[in-house]
Amino acid sequence: MKRTEFKTRGVFLAYDHGLEHGPTDFTDVNVSPRYIIDIARKAEVDALILLKGSAREYYTKDIGIPLILKLNGKTNMYKGEPFSKQNCSVEEAVKLGASAVGYTVYSGSRYEKFMLSEFSRIEEKAHNIGLPVIMWSYPRGKDVHDDESIETVAYAARVAFEMGADIVKLKYPDDDNRLDWVVKAADKTKVFLAGGKKLEDQNIEEHVEKAMQAGFSGMAVGRNIWQSDDPVKRIKRIKDIIKSY
Repeated sequence: MKRTEFKTRGVFLAYDHGLEHGPTDFTDVNVSPRYIIDIARKAEVDALILLKGSAREYYTKDIGIPLILKLNGKTNMYKGEPFSKQNCSVEEAVKLGASAVGYTVYSGSRYEKFMLSEFSRIEEKAHNIGLPVIMWSYPRGKDVHDDESIETVAYAARVAFEMGADIVKLKYPDDDNRLDWVVKAADKTKVFLAGGKKLEDQNIEEHVEKAMQAGFSGMAVGRNIWQSDDPVKRIKRIKDIIKSY
């Protein structure tokens, strides 16, 4: 399947929650990937993030929105040190029409060396065929005491840059007066804000505004959009903020 042109700026709509959280995030409406894809088309998001099951059954080239295929993931049933192994190949991503691939690294976990090694192999293979690579960079584990501190988030940004990621997806730090330090730490890697925990409209827009002022390139958001009463309107407001920078 031919790839759709991919942009490293804008709003990415994420729908990888079925594996990570199970169906607890879903209602009778948003449990279907078809509903999410409909939102993505109406709001004209810049990319759609799916796992291979949803992509294989629901993503087609006529959707006209670039696909980011997530290549790893885990359930939340196991409560030990976080470890997310690859469960989809770069070759399969290409076959499904992906314009970019994504992978989560839990720096600070006792298993980080395995995830970093796996990310490295994916990054080299994807870049060899011209496919951008996105790192979900989320420090976690028993030795990570504050994953929202500015120091930890900036470190997560730097990990993505040093590992060759084109884009890094990060949590919003608890000290937003130093967001520019996160961008500097990421160097040439584009920084995207994660949607994260449920936020009110005003809070999410304020976060996006401050992030863009600091030099972020966009937002990758899921639940805060498709769990809302008016997902399309909410995305368009975020897009308007991003376009103003």
